[in-house]
Amino acid sequence: MIRPILPYGDVILRKATAEVFPDFPNLPGLISDMYETMYAASGVGLAAPQIGESIRLFIVDGTGFEEDEPGMRNFKQVFINPVILEEEGEEWAFNEGCLSIPGVREDVVRKSRVLLEFQDEKFEFHEAWFDGMSARIIQHEYDHLEGILFTDKINPMRKKLIRSELEHISRGNHRADYKMKKPFQRR
Repeated sequence: MIRPILPYGDVILRKATAEVFPDFPNLPGLISDMYETMYAASGVGLAAPQIGESIRLFIVDGTGFEEDEPGMRNFKQVFINPVILEEEGEEWAFNEGCLSIPGVREDVVRKSRVLLEFQDEKFEFHEAWFDGMSARIIQHEYDHLEGILFTDKINPMRKKLIRSELEHISRGNHRADYKMKKPFQRR
Protein backbone atom coordinates (compact mmCIF):
# COMPACT_ATOMS: atom_id res chain seq x y z
CA MET A 1 0.00 0.00 0.00
CA ILE A 2 1.32 3.42 -0.91
CA ARG A 3 1.42 5.62 2.16
CA PRO A 4 1.47 9.42 2.20
CA ILE A 5 4.86 10.99 2.83
CA LEU A 6 5.07 13.59 5.59
CA PRO A 7 6.09 17.07 4.41
CA TYR A 8 8.77 19.36 5.80
CA GLY A 9 7.40 20.98 8.95
CA ASP A 10 5.71 17.87 10.35
CA VAL A 11 6.85 17.35 13.96
CA ILE A 12 7.42 13.61 13.48
CA LEU A 13 10.30 14.40 11.11
CA ARG A 14 12.11 16.17 13.97
CA LYS A 15 11.78 13.44 16.61
CA ALA A 16 14.43 10.90 17.50
CA THR A 17 13.07 7.43 16.76
CA ALA A 18 12.48 4.35 18.92
CA GLU A 19 14.21 0.99 18.61
CA VAL A 20 12.37 -1.71 16.66
CA PHE A 21 11.82 -5.13 18.22
CA PRO A 22 10.91 -8.44 16.52
CA ASP A 23 7.34 -8.25 17.90
CA PHE A 24 6.64 -4.95 16.07
CA PRO A 25 3.14 -5.37 14.58
CA ASN A 26 3.20 -6.41 10.91
CA LEU A 27 6.79 -5.33 10.24
CA PRO A 28 6.92 -7.21 6.90
CA GLY A 29 3.80 -5.32 5.79
CA LEU A 30 5.34 -1.99 6.82
CA ILE A 31 8.55 -2.75 4.92
CA SER A 32 6.53 -3.73 1.84
CA ASP A 33 4.51 -0.50 2.10
CA MET A 34 7.73 1.50 2.40
CA TYR A 35 9.17 0.00 -0.78
CA GLU A 36 5.91 0.57 -2.65
CA THR A 37 5.78 4.17 -1.38
CA MET A 38 9.42 4.85 -2.24
CA TYR A 39 9.08 3.47 -5.78
CA ALA A 40 5.85 5.41 -6.38
CA ALA A 41 7.75 8.59 -5.46
CA SER A 42 10.86 7.64 -7.50
CA GLY A 43 13.04 7.67 -4.39
CA VAL A 44 16.22 5.76 -3.58
CA GLY A 45 15.67 5.65 0.18
CA LEU A 46 12.85 6.08 2.67
CA ALA A 47 12.93 6.29 6.46
CA ALA A 48 9.99 5.16 8.58
CA PRO A 49 9.44 8.64 10.09
CA GLN A 50 8.71 9.95 6.59
CA ILE A 51 5.52 7.89 6.59
CA GLY A 52 4.63 8.66 10.21
CA GLU A 53 6.31 5.70 11.94
CA SER A 54 8.77 7.02 14.53
CA ILE A 55 10.96 3.91 14.57
CA ARG A 56 14.59 3.12 13.66
CA LEU A 57 14.01 1.67 10.21
CA PHE A 58 14.92 2.73 6.71
CA ILE A 59 15.09 1.10 3.31
CA VAL A 60 17.22 1.80 0.27
CA ASP A 61 17.36 0.83 -3.37
CA GLY A 62 20.30 2.49 -5.08
CA THR A 63 20.29 0.25 -8.14
CA GLY A 64 19.40 3.27 -10.28
CA PHE A 65 22.95 4.55 -9.70
CA GLU A 66 24.61 1.34 -10.95
CA GLU A 67 25.55 2.88 -14.31
CA ASP A 68 27.68 5.52 -12.58
CA GLU A 69 28.75 3.33 -9.64
CA PRO A 70 28.91 -0.43 -10.36
CA GLY A 71 28.88 -1.21 -6.61
CA MET A 72 25.27 -0.02 -6.48
CA ARG A 73 24.03 -2.92 -8.65
CA ASN A 74 22.76 -4.91 -5.65
CA PHE A 75 22.27 -2.08 -3.18
CA LYS A 76 18.71 -2.82 -2.09
CA GLN A 77 18.44 -3.34 1.64
CA VAL A 78 16.46 -2.97 4.86
CA PHE A 79 18.21 -1.35 7.84
CA ILE A 80 16.71 -1.85 11.31
CA ASN A 81 18.14 -0.20 14.43
CA PRO A 82 21.20 1.13 12.58
CA VAL A 83 24.09 2.82 14.36
CA ILE A 84 26.82 4.66 12.51
CA LEU A 85 30.03 3.55 14.20
CA GLU A 86 32.47 5.52 12.05
CA GLU A 87 32.52 8.07 9.25
CA GLU A 88 35.76 8.57 7.37
CA GLY A 89 37.29 9.50 4.05
CA GLU A 90 37.16 12.55 1.85
CA GLU A 91 34.28 14.93 2.33
CA TRP A 92 32.40 15.45 -0.89
CA ALA A 93 29.47 17.58 -1.93
CA PHE A 94 26.49 16.16 -3.78
CA ASN A 95 23.19 17.71 -4.75
CA GLU A 96 20.65 15.96 -2.47
CA GLY A 97 16.89 16.02 -2.36
CA CYS A 98 14.30 14.48 -0.06
CA LEU A 99 10.83 13.07 -0.63
CA SER A 100 9.61 15.10 2.38
CA ILE A 101 10.93 18.31 0.79
CA PRO A 102 9.67 18.14 -2.83
CA GLY A 103 11.32 20.38 -5.38
CA VAL A 104 14.25 21.40 -3.18
CA ARG A 105 17.76 20.19 -3.96
CA GLU A 106 20.95 21.50 -2.36
CA ASP A 107 24.60 20.54 -2.09
CA VAL A 108 25.37 18.61 1.10
CA VAL A 109 28.87 17.69 2.21
CA ARG A 110 29.31 14.22 3.71
CA LYS A 111 32.13 11.77 4.40
CA SER A 112 32.73 9.15 1.71
CA ARG A 113 32.71 6.03 3.96
CA VAL A 114 30.60 4.82 6.88
CA LEU A 115 30.80 1.81 9.14
CA LEU A 116 27.27 0.77 10.04
CA GLU A 117 25.95 -1.71 12.58
CA PHE A 118 22.37 -2.78 11.85
CA GLN A 119 19.84 -5.57 11.79
CA ASP A 120 18.17 -6.88 8.67
CA GLU A 121 14.48 -7.75 8.32
CA LYS A 122 15.14 -11.10 10.08
CA PHE A 123 16.76 -9.20 12.98
CA GLU A 124 20.16 -10.68 12.19
CA PHE A 125 23.04 -8.37 13.15
CA HIS A 126 25.49 -7.00 10.59
CA GLU A 127 28.43 -4.64 10.62
CA ALA A 128 29.56 -3.33 7.24
CA TRP A 129 31.43 -0.53 5.51
CA PHE A 130 29.65 1.43 2.79
CA ASP A 131 31.41 3.72 0.32
CA GLY A 132 30.53 6.51 -2.07
CA MET A 133 26.89 6.81 -3.07
CA SER A 134 25.76 3.95 -0.80
CA ALA A 135 27.39 5.74 2.17
CA ARG A 136 25.66 9.00 1.21
CA ILE A 137 22.21 7.39 0.94
CA ILE A 138 22.71 5.66 4.31
CA GLN A 139 23.83 8.91 5.98
CA HIS A 140 20.82 10.77 4.56
CA GLU A 141 18.31 8.14 5.72
CA TYR A 142 20.08 7.68 9.07
CA ASP A 143 19.72 11.42 9.68
CA HIS A 144 15.94 11.00 9.41
CA LEU A 145 16.08 8.57 12.35
CA GLU A 146 17.81 11.28 14.38
CA GLY A 147 15.30 14.00 13.46
CA ILE A 148 17.74 15.68 11.06
CA LEU A 149 16.90 16.81 7.53
CA PHE A 150 19.38 17.48 4.73
CA THR A 151 18.46 21.18 4.87
CA ASP A 152 20.03 21.27 8.34
CA LYS A 153 23.39 20.50 6.72
CA ILE A 154 23.44 23.12 3.98
CA ASN A 155 25.22 26.44 3.91
CA PRO A 156 23.36 28.92 6.19
CA MET A 157 23.12 31.48 3.37
CA ARG A 158 21.52 28.89 1.05
CA LYS A 159 19.10 27.97 3.82
CA LYS A 160 18.02 31.61 4.12
CA LEU A 161 17.46 31.72 0.36
CA ILE A 162 15.14 28.69 0.42
CA ARG A 163 13.33 29.56 3.67
CA SER A 164 10.16 30.73 1.93
CA GLU A 165 10.10 27.59 -0.21
CA LEU A 166 10.37 25.46 2.94
CA GLU A 167 7.54 27.42 4.56
CA HIS A 168 5.36 26.82 1.49
CA ILE A 169 6.02 23.08 1.72
CA SER A 170 5.15 23.07 5.43
CA ARG A 171 1.78 24.68 4.55
CA GLY A 172 1.03 22.18 1.80
CA ASN A 173 1.86 24.53 -1.07
CA HIS A 174 4.14 22.28 -3.08
CA ARG A 175 4.16 20.24 -6.22
CA ALA A 176 4.82 16.59 -5.64
CA ASP A 177 3.80 13.93 -8.14
CA TYR A 178 3.36 11.42 -5.32
CA LYS A 179 1.07 11.06 -2.33
CA MET A 180 1.87 13.43 0.56
CA LYS A 181 0.14 13.94 3.87
CA LYS A 182 -1.59 17.27 4.33
CA PRO A 183 0.14 19.59 6.80
CA PHE A 184 -0.82 19.35 10.45
CA GLN A 185 -2.98 16.30 9.76
CA ARG A 186 -2.25 13.74 12.48
CA ARG A 187 -3.10 10.09 12.80
